[in-house]
Amino acid sequence: MIVLEDADIDVASSAAVWGAFMNAGQTCLSVERCYVHERIYQKFLQACVEKTAKLKIGSSCLETEPQARVPVPQESRDCGIDVGPMIHERQLSIVQSHVEDALARGARLLTGGKPLSNLGLNFFAPTILADVDHSMKIMHEETFGPTLPVRSFKTEDEAVALANDSEYGLAASIFTSDRKRGEALARRIVAGTVMVNDVLACFGISEAPHGGVKASGIGRTHGRFGLEEMVWPKYVDSDRLPHMKKLWWYGYGPAFAQQMGGFVELLFARKLTNRLRGGMKSAKSYLRRRLL
Repeated sequence: MIVLEDADIDVASSAAVWGAFMNAGQTCLSVERCYVHERIYQKFLQACVEKTAKLKIGSSCLETEPQARVPVPQESRDCGIDVGPMIHERQLSIVQSHVEDALARGARLLTGGKPLSNLGLNFFAPTILADVDHSMKIMHEETFGPTLPVRSFKTEDEAVALANDSEYGLAASIFTSDRKRGEALARRIVAGTVMVNDVLACFGISEAPHGGVKASGIGRTHGRFGLEEMVWPKYVDSDRLPHMKKLWWYGYGPAFAQQMGGFVELLFARKLTNRLRGGMKSAKSYLRRRLL
């Protein structure tokens, strides 16, 4: 994730927190490295820390112990949970070792950085690290956990070089108030998908190709490309509303479920009246939610 100096800090920080911690970071498209222009670096970090502090961590009321494979205390179950547990103890150990390696090499811990054993075996606190560099495992290996390592850059050329300095190339995101600038920068990023002013949601667009380059694999799923999926299409998704937060970002809870239910009705209901009703339901729930 690259955040340019003209980006909306409120929107970009919400995107970073959601993109890094959604599903406890256990998503192939999660934000694993974040590069922020030095002019807004400190304000961005402060916003991310404040928003991370608001996240509710625990086991969802929809989760069952057999699925989680860990004993989960009943008091930690709640329908308003934002961040849940890791899939197993081995993955938590990887996350912890990456965080410890970064700290030993000079990174600053701003929040988190430790397991939350009081909630269960596989819970790890959403973690923000500042002043990271590419000597650290967390910046060149796949962490696959609730971590957000952030470093600053001075120029676009430096940001591109840092972003491309990886054996992985599945997806990237760029945040800027200038859509054309973002799209121009996207063409320089070596990744299967680059999103401008959005993060991670590209997988939900079934018409678009999904796949990576380098160690992130070959070929594409989704899309309408047929055999052309076996070449190297690059998908650039550009949001035309750079100052608007997305419906599916934190925080979660009953209002979020109603909002997304209405949104699905708006998109897919067969009758026009049902679509309109779904849109109204989603809009009302959106206004009730306490968004980050």
